[in-house]
Amino acid sequence: MADFPALTGFYRGLFLYVEPFLTALPCVLIWTFPGAAWFHHELIPDGTPQPAAQLQDARTYMTVLQLGNCYLLLGMLSSLVFRAVRDALPGNPAAQERIIGASLFAMAVADATHIAATWVGLPESLRYDFASWNGTTHGNITFVVFLLLSRIAWFAGVGRTRYYFGQKQVATGPSKKLA
Repeated sequence: MADFPALTGFYRGLFLYVEPFLTALPCVLIWTFPGAAWFHHELIPDGTPQPAAQLQDARTYMTVLQLGNCYLLLGMLSSLVFRAVRDALPGNPAAQERIIGASLFAMAVADATHIAATWVGLPESLRYDFASWNGTTHGNITFVVFLLLSRIAWFAGVGRTRYYFGQKQVATGPSKKLA
């Protein structure tokens, strides 16, 4: 395996394997079994049985399929881009960290907005009733909070050596500003 100092230990396992798999998984569930109607019903836990085997509204069905595609895209981006960084820059930990950091920052912003959108979308009666949350709600809030905190810890250098973020940048020569 190529040298990958920008993602070691816990961070490597989480961001290179666990997160991409769990992020892409909803796409598989939506597109195959249990399907789009199941996923749509699971978005808000209400204890009622799933009403139909198929979504009746074509717009809603299309939206859920497209949401599945977004999950797949996010899973593939982190998996494939992080592997490309590892393989293309094995001897350059600062460059690795700079690219990984840009991706993790974008994902952290998406985490925060995803948590907020899910929280706002939940009925008030469910927001603090964590025991009534289903797996989808915990995935959209609890797991994403964990991911966000893990990204913040990565930026803070918790449990890893930093090569770019938090380091003094040394000038390497005259710089040109592009117009």
